[in-house]
Amino acid sequence: MKHWRIEDVAWDRFEPARVDPDVLRLVKAASVVERNGVDYAVYLNNVFTDDPDFQLAADNWAVEEVQHGDALGQWAMLADPSWDYPAAFERYRSSYHIPLEVDASVRGSRTGELIARCMVETGTSSFYTALADATDEPVLKLISKQIAADEYRHFKLFYDHMHRYLKRERLGLLARTRIALGRVTESEDDELAYAYHCTNEPDGTLYDHGRCIAAYMSRAMGYYQRRHIERAMGMMFKTIGFTPRGRVSRGAARLAFALMRRRGRKFERVARERPAVAIPVPGEAAVAAP
Repeated sequence: MKHWRIEDVAWDRFEPARVDPDVLRLVKAASVVERNGVDYAVYLNNVFTDDPDFQLAADNWAVEEVQHGDALGQWAMLADPSWDYPAAFERYRSSYHIPLEVDASVRGSRTGELIARCMVETGTSSFYTALADATDEPVLKLISKQIAADEYRHFKLFYDHMHRYLKRERLGLLARTRIALGRVTESEDDELAYAYHCTNEPDGTLYDHGRCIAAYMSRAMGYYQRRHIERAMGMMFKTIGFTPRGRVSRGAARLAFALMRRRGRKFERVARERPAVAIPVPGEAAVAAP
């Protein structure tokens, strides 16, 4: 069940003069990733094939994810009337795929799958909270707050189902930590990088993962404040089974924030040093740098 509808967004409050070009680039990329939630619902239905309660929850989750993508896409087309959200999504989906024909989680267990989903929702909830705090454009601020609230509810959904399965599978603390940290590091994989490529670079540009993930992350990381990381760390600790609030959690958040700042500066350098390259015409040679 949706907690809000695109039709109810006050689109007439849009202020083009308050659009930040860097924010716009992030929103374009995020729109197609969110819209791709249908594929993840198919995957989850296959993993939880004998659990109709969870399958229904996953289907409802996907409906909200699609709405997130459509709302962000509609905003991006207001901010950049030359941009075509449906075409960008088709470009993305034509080349980026997740494995759908599965009968078990790639995480090794259903508990592991739900831990990974909690990490995704932790990341998205913190990202949209940071985006809402960073933007001065009133419509995007409203949409970002709505999406952040949805993503936190999604975290609670997957967290509750995780505990249901944890009682059966009894995944140890070390294994839970490994899965959670592993999923966090996957934020730099092709999902976001290719989304940035498809939504911000013209047809005929050679896809370079290093350049695209640097272009995305250098912008996204710059909008996080320490309080956003503290909240995300608390959610991560809660998922793994540690005390979510306390000295250890706060210390981990301080360290994570410092590492993010340093990583962000590295991404900025990479983005400057790796310009986009056109796909060569026959007879020419050009490849993306490793």
